[in-house]
Amino acid sequence: MRLIAEALCGERGGEPVFGPVDFALGQSEALVVTGENGSGKSTLLRVVAGLLPSASGAVRLEGAEDEQVASAAHYLGHQNAMKTALSVNENLDFWRDFHGEPFLTNEEALDEVGLADLGHLPFGYLSTGQRRRVSIAKLLVSYRPVWLLDEPTAGLDARSERRFAALMAAHLEDGGIIVAATHIPLGIEGATSLVMGDR
Repeated sequence: MRLIAEALCGERGGEPVFGPVDFALGQSEALVVTGENGSGKSTLLRVVAGLLPSASGAVRLEGAEDEQVASAAHYLGHQNAMKTALSVNENLDFWRDFHGEPFLTNEEALDEVGLADLGHLPFGYLSTGQRRRVSIAKLLVSYRPVWLLDEPTAGLDARSERRFAALMAAHLEDGGIIVAATHIPLGIEGATSLVMGDR
């Protein structure tokens, strides 16, 4: 399986934001996307995820039954995509049912992010860092080989950052693919780098 972008360009409000971008990632490979604010990091991830149309170029998942990246990807954006009135477990149940391919139980996923005892609480009761950790747990309750991560460590303390680095390493060891946009180092060893806005 290979995640391939060819001459990919993105726009916002009809104005060019980035491109052309080319990359090819095989299993167990990661791409770390950096650049100044407004350089197109988030737009690139949304285009790859299928949430925005590309201005031109193409992105595909070669070697998969469905070459559409959206059907094989988890997208973790700036927002946590959780309902505040629902419990943590109810939110995770929703995302497991939505994505399919059950992987870890809620309890196992929450334990991986250090929140094993909070599944019964309403998501809205949690701190900013805890909310982000639950959104990371969402990546673990169903299996998808491609992780598209937009500033994934925002709101995390140093210990949680280390936990997440270990989860990313495990995903890569299992043959997964990661594309992550970030302002700070994520601790992904051997990752390829893409600097947006670097002409």
